Order: sequence, then structure tokens, then C-alpha cells
Amino acid sequence: MKKIKSSFEQLSIFLHLLKWSAYALPLAVLVGSLVALFLWLLDKVTTMREQHEWLLFLLPVAGVLIFFLYKYAGKNAEAGNNLIMDEIHEPGGGVPARMTPLVLITTLITHLFGGSAGREGTAVQMGGSMAGLLGKWMRLNRSDLRILLMAGMAAGFGAVFGTPLTGAIFALEVLAVGRINHTALLPCFIAAFLADITCSAWGIRHTHYAIAPLQAAAAHLLPYLHFNGILLMKVILAGICFGLAGFFFAELSRNIKKYSTQYIKTPWLVPLAGGCIIIVLTLVLGTSDYLGLGVTSAHTNGVSIVSSFQPGGAGYTSWFWKLLFTAITIGTGFKGGEVTPLFFIGAALGNAIATLTGAPIDLMAGLGFIAVFAGATNTPIACTLMGIELFGGEYTLYYAIACFTAYYFSGHSGIYRAQRVMSTKTGASS
Repeated sequence: MKKIKSSFEQLSIFLHLLKWSAYALPLAVLVGSLVALFLWLLDKVTTMREQHEWLLFLLPVAGVLIFFLYKYAGKNAEAGNNLIMDEIHEPGGGVPARMTPLVLITTLITHLFGGSAGREGTAVQMGGSMAGLLGKWMRLNRSDLRILLMAGMAAGFGAVFGTPLTGAIFALEVLAVGRINHTALLPCFIAAFLADITCSAWGIRHTHYAIAPLQAAAAHLLPYLHFNGILLMKVILAGICFGLAGFFFAELSRNIKKYSTQYIKTPWLVPLAGGCIIIVLTLVLGTSDYLGLGVTSAHTNGVSIVSSFQPGGAGYTSWFWKLLFTAITIGTGFKGGEVTPLFFIGAALGNAIATLTGAPIDLMAGLGFIAVFAGATNTPIACTLMGIELFGGEYTLYYAIACFTAYYFSGHSGIYRAQRVMSTKTGASS
């Protein structure tokens, strides 16, 4: 009797696999193609902004344009990632298909005129809105629609960074602190994997980051120990700093949004003011390195994510300025995302910590890259996997230590309002 029951269980699992493969394939192809288009257009507008620096002076006008686009065409799409997460928690009005063109256009506007923003928010929102559209067409029940929305998030995240495994786990882990729903694990992985393949098939190539081999780094610090205890302590200390940076970013962004709407009574003046502040800060600092994505710099010896992996590639305060620019940009209503700027903040902070402590600069920049993200989003498992997918598995122990330390020291703050706290980080139920 047990053997018969087991056979039926395996058949049920097989049918489940076929079902979600059929659902995930069109979603992944659609989302992967949209992400490829987005990344191609993003590269074009970034190049245009770098060639025409005067475009920055139109950033306040761009912010007002974004405000009215969402006011008259956006409706509930304004909530972005939080709307998708709310729909996964408690299905209600649905995720509108108009979210895709709106977030695509407004993110490109933000980057064209110099806003400091990312790209994951756009990819995740396109994934979620397309999942909502397909779910409506297929007339899925609430349970299956929730899973498809998670798969859409995974597809967008996995394709935009070229990290499908991270995308799958991120979509599950980000929803609630202290709980991961494994029901959607397979659909999320299938969608993220196929979306990444689709995006790559369109000729999109992601930035390559490299960290020196373990033996070279260890020999530089403590050649007579197989396990580098001193480096481990430096990583723990850095993890605390990364967590605090993630906390600071989340709280600053939230407070800028809260108090700007509280004290500026005319709503469209909020992005206008935000754009003006970004212009003033850029002129005062005398550099445009903190505008846009920040993956690379248009200037020789400029600060960027890539430069942060090199000695002297980031100053001691570069991470703070990118944090401030991004918090103002996102907090005053511009669109895009926070994750790529978080990579910049973490890599630059890691560079500064490595310079002060004598740790390997490329390793510490890589740890900051993933750990500040882990702290700001409360997703340490996904970020540990991201380290493996981006930098290789040789430093997996250090990835995990940095990400989990940052996760704990970021408190219960996070960049996503809809993220639920199912249990505190000390183990108590919420």
C-alpha cells in the first residue's frame, strides 16, 4: 500500500513539474526579452547622459514628468515592488499590466537625466506585472497566481543580473523575514533560469567581476596558517559595517519620502526638489560619479563598482555619497531600484575597510557588494548565492559570514515596506 501511495506521489510531482514548466516557459521568454530590451535601452540612455552632461539640469523637470505619468496613468502601479509582494501575501486587485511600460519608461527617464537609481526594481516589476497578465489570461486560481507572481519576480531578478539561482531564492526569501515558502521553489527556479537564457540569447552581457584566488590572498596576509583567522575577524567586523550601512540606507530613504511629503504640501514639488538637490550635490562635489547606475565611470580615475575592486578605486567617503544620492533619488519619487546602488555602496565601503585593515581589496569589495544588499533586503541566503554566481565558490565561507552578519546588524529595517516579519532575528515570533 505504501509503495502504491509513493508511486502516486511521484506521479503527482511529475505532473506538477510539467504544469509549472508550461506556465513558466512563456513567462520567462516574455520577461527575459523585456529585460534584454530594458538593459539595451538603459545602456543607450546612460551613454547619452555621459556624452551630454547638461541633461542633469533637466532632472527636476524629469521628476515632475514621472510624477504626472503615475498620477494619471499609474493608479496602484505606483506602489511598485510592494504591490507585487502585497498581492502575493493577500491577493486583491491584482498587478496591472500597465506597470511594465510605466516603470520601463520612467526608469529610463530617471537614468537619462542623472538620477541615482538601479535596475532590479524595473525588472522585478516587469516580471510581476507580466505574471499577473498571464495569470489573468490563464484564469489561474489564487494559489497558482501567487506562485506565478513569485516566478515573475524571480525571472526579472535572475535575468537583469545574470544570476538565476539568486533570483529564485530572492523571490522566496524577500517576502518574509524568518520564513521561506518552498512551494514556489521549482517554478521560481525554472522561470529565473529560462529568463536568464532568453536575456543572454538577445546578446546581453553582464559585467564581470573577479576576486584573486584564495591562496594568493592568504599568502599575502598569513602564509603559515591554512585557515586565516585574522581575515575572518576582519570579515566579521566588515559585515557589521555592511549591515549598518544597509540599515542607514533603508531608514534614510524611508524618512526622506516621509518628511518630504509631510513638509512639501504640493506633491509634484517633491521630485522637483529632489532633482534640484541632486544637481547641487553634483556641482559641490565636482563629479558625476554618483549619478546613474555607477557600474562604471565615464571619467578616468572615477569611482564606480568596477573601480572599487582595485586599490585606490574608491575614496573613504564614496560609499556615503552614493548612499545619499540614491536615497534622495528614490525617496523623492524617481524610479528604477535600489539594488545596483547598494552594490556600489557595499563595494566602495569594502574598499575603504580593506584599505584601513590591510585585507584584500577585491575580496572586501566583493563582500560589501553582496552584504549591504543582504542587510537592506533581509535576504542573506540569496546574497550568499549571488556571491557564488558572480565571484565563484572559493570564498563561500566568507560570503556567508559577511551576509549573515550584515543581515543581523541591519535590524528589522528594509527597503521593502511589504516585507513581513514572521519572526525576529533573535528567534521570537512576530
